[in-house]
Amino acid sequence: MAAPVLFEELKTNNGKRIAVATLNVEKTLNSLSLEMVDLLDPQLRLWAADPQIAIVVLQAAGDKSFCAGGDLQHLYRTMLDQHASDQREDIRSNVYACDFFEREYRLDYLIHTYPKPILAWAHGIVMGGGIGLMAGASHRVVTEKSRLAMPEINIGLYPDVGGTWLLGRMPGQIGLFLALTGASIGAADSIFTKLADYQLAQADKQSVFDALLNQPWDGKQDGVLLTRLLQSAEQHRAATADAPLTPLRQHFELINQLCSAPTLSEIVDNIVALETDDPWLQKGIATLVAGSPASAWLSYTLLQRARHMSLAEIFRLEYVVSLHCAARADFAEGIRALIIDKDRKPKWQPATLGGVASDWGDGFFADPWQPENHPLADLQ
Repeated sequence: MAAPVLFEELKTNNGKRIAVATLNVEKTLNSLSLEMVDLLDPQLRLWAADPQIAIVVLQAAGDKSFCAGGDLQHLYRTMLDQHASDQREDIRSNVYACDFFEREYRLDYLIHTYPKPILAWAHGIVMGGGIGLMAGASHRVVTEKSRLAMPEINIGLYPDVGGTWLLGRMPGQIGLFLALTGASIGAADSIFTKLADYQLAQADKQSVFDALLNQPWDGKQDGVLLTRLLQSAEQHRAATADAPLTPLRQHFELINQLCSAPTLSEIVDNIVALETDDPWLQKGIATLVAGSPASAWLSYTLLQRARHMSLAEIFRLEYVVSLHCAARADFAEGIRALIIDKDRKPKWQPATLGGVASDWGDGFFADPWQPENHPLADLQ
């Protein structure tokens, strides 16, 4: 059986090497498993310490997906066991969930703070955990088939993997709107939201990779060299391609208006009451209506709380919130309805946004660790 992540090193013309990590589970749309995390993390650290490695490339096998999210099957089973135990109230009792989120977030943080350039070639579907892998890279490429989304409201979670950081830094109120509606966006809007840097054609990938082997890598200006190479490729594409108006740019002022109300309930009412013939907006409205009210509350509240937090602080905060999600009903119920039974009829608890009591909601932020003992305390 092939390894879920493949590693290779390509020798360049000046003797340096290009390190390549390939997500290799096409049948699951390269969904991120704990095994994949445990392969990627140590290898990235080895490459970071190797002076002969100029840059790292992160890509995926197949033409459909870069990474469609986290592998939730095992996590779902451990949540059911946790819910049936007498230790359900202790978020530390689900050992697998603790391990999965800690190691996934640690990997994501490593990518954000990596000492060498990382080129993420995000072709196809990029959702949830896939956003966590690509968004922290120094050079992020999307293609004509890239579709990015953080649709966790469908499964009773929230945009984690540093999503709170990413959404909070998008123009206007776009981050909140994407969290509430789970709306997917294409390449141009991915750049507009600061989730990506370059839009290239998938057909040009091989020529870009060939060019990587001909750069004068020196360990000092490698990021500059990679930027120039990708900018040159992008300018060539832009000179020959049309640029249609994208959904986020088309509706930017409308989204800001809808999401600028002083309370979450008013924001949700604004979106749900919108009368539109636009299919993209209609799909987002339908997702919000059908999604977990607790997830909507969490997404909104996290964006408010984390406004002035560092990236490391946000990962520590999300770790606690994610474990509370695993201990409560909606996350498991959302996975059941969407992935296990596929009946798409989740029974959310609470069933409405008005049912989210403030003390119940604040419980998502109850941290059982002292700051110095937090599992991600070493993130700087």
